[in-house]
Amino acid sequence: MADKNSLVVLWTSGDKEVAKKMVFMYTLNAKTRGWWQDIKFIVWGPSSKLLSKDQELQEQIKEFIKEGIEVEACQACADQYGVAADLAELGIDVKYMGEPLTDYLKSNNKVITF
Repeated sequence: MADKNSLVVLWTSGDKEVAKKMVFMYTLNAKTRGWWQDIKFIVWGPSSKLLSKDQELQEQIKEFIKEGIEVEACQACADQYGVAADLAELGIDVKYMGEPLTDYLKSNNKVITF
């Protein structure tokens, strides 16, 4: 994934309203309406803790995966919050993200953060 039709969404906010009213809404619409062909969604920092506890957001992550959005989470952050296993159970690829994020930033991917 490294062309003009690839998007990386970096979600770091622990605010549920930000997640529901912007991050998740845009990401799902971007995929289902064809605004972006390939989308990676990264759960990082406080968002990992929020996601581990919020069933509504968990259902939306499952919808992302169903729609073909690749969902990843930062292993170091998930470990700090004690939620790595919870995220993995949702079908999220939990791994150390420093190097992959650096690669995304250096490539032709568009990266947005929330």
